[in-house]
Amino acid sequence: MNKNYYDILQINRNASPEIIEKAYKTLAKKYHPDLQVDDFNKKISEDMLKQINEAYEILSNPEKKALYDESLKAFDFSNDDIEKIYQENIDLKSELNNIKSSNLNSFNSNNSDLSSSYSDNTNDKIKQQILYEQDLQRAREKAYHDAYIQDLKNRGYKIRYKKSFKDYFKGFCTLVIIVFVLFLIVQIPFVKNFFVSLYEDNFIIHYLVDIFRRN
Repeated sequence: MNKNYYDILQINRNASPEIIEKAYKTLAKKYHPDLQVDDFNKKISEDMLKQINEAYEILSNPEKKALYDESLKAFDFSNDDIEKIYQENIDLKSELNNIKSSNLNSFNSNNSDLSSSYSDNTNDKIKQQILYEQDLQRAREKAYHDAYIQDLKNRGYKIRYKKSFKDYFKGFCTLVIIVFVLFLIVQIPFVKNFFVSLYEDNFIIHYLVDIFRRN
């Protein structure tokens, strides 16, 4: 999919009809050719305005929008989907495997020769070179992966990353730290007095706190 109408109007998929209309009017005004100062900017604005009008025509029509949203589902990929597609890229996978195999053979061969032919100083230098090549290989793999992900994004695919246990654990720890810091702040005398005064003077807060206490 070459165009993402939501991205063109700079809104998300859950935007209401009012938000869609507001975004359209704002962008249409911003890119109106008559408001540009030179021919180059006018040409760019004309192209942008065509895309904006096209996006609004689809997203402002409930039936067309429903069909368009349905078509987008085919281009939604989770992180697991991306990894699967990436692994199934035969040419890229073959090239990476060849590089890995070459490095492994080189590592084994050098280790065998080192045991019988080289001094300790020479061994260290060769091991450093091997480690450098392994780091370089990992960098190549990451570059291939990042380039593949970026290509999917450029073609309009929406990437969704699945949260891991580590992500949830970090979020939980952050929440605990925030609660702990708030608890310490409340223990400061003037802060504590402020909340006590707020509780005693404000009927609504007094009522709500009493409800929680009873529960």
